[in-house]
Amino acid sequence: MASKLTISSTIPLPNSSILMPRLGFGVYQSTASQCVQSCLNALRAGYRHFDSAQFYRNEAQVGEAVKQSGISRSDIFITTKILASAGTVAENHKKCKHSVDAMAGSDGYVDLFLIHSPHGGQKARQDMWQALEQLKEEDKVKSIGVSNFGVSHIEEMKSYAKVWPPQVNQIELHPWCQQRQIVDYCHKHGIVVQAYCPLVRNQKAYDPMLMKISEAHGKTTAQVLIRYCLQKNWVPLPKSDNPERIVKNAEVYDFELSGEEMESLDNLDQGSRGAIVEAVVN
Repeated sequence: MASKLTISSTIPLPNSSILMPRLGFGVYQSTASQCVQSCLNALRAGYRHFDSAQFYRNEAQVGEAVKQSGISRSDIFITTKILASAGTVAENHKKCKHSVDAMAGSDGYVDLFLIHSPHGGQKARQDMWQALEQLKEEDKVKSIGVSNFGVSHIEEMKSYAKVWPPQVNQIELHPWCQQRQIVDYCHKHGIVVQAYCPLVRNQKAYDPMLMKISEAHGKTTAQVLIRYCLQKNWVPLPKSDNPERIVKNAEVYDFELSGEEMESLDNLDQGSRGAIVEAVVN
């Protein structure tokens, strides 16, 4: 697999011709003043996939970095998310269109727009989804999906969605929180699984098994965790504002974890107890 995967590798989104880069760059808690520079550093390191959200308050900065980079917009994949319903489909459409404009200008588009959370009830989920469907029809959004959705939330969507299944489900994923039920469900239905917190916010950097594997390959623990995600067919979204770590986190294509190493990391799973942000409710 090491020879097959590269930083340019992509994964197809269901029911479309859209290809998403398999490695993303997260910008959660990247301040407005820092975010542009971090994204430019990531672009120089080869990343072409950026994950923002209305909640992060840095959508405009991601868009500014893309503009400053001089790289063709069509070569960069941009994601954002709506956290909470504004009350109606029309108000949600307006709220999401504001994000598109902030990131890409009034004549631009966002590659992927997600519902950030299932919380708020079925009406809220339905109103947000139908607003995203409208934006997709208007070509302001190329693909749409969800985040932190469990099996029941995605099944429920069948009652109101024109676009089903959602093209992506972004959830917390790392060896200590593997969320196997929802991952298996998504893979069965062709839903691409994105992994947020793939580095566990460095909380497991001194785990003995992780350290043993990283030492065996001469790699950082973060590189091993990113490689693990890639070999699980997840799309990892590592986040850093440190220029050296941004580069290092993309240098994961010159080694491969063995079946035994993958199994050792699999055995670290703690189920929902292993989540540091949120495990889905199925």
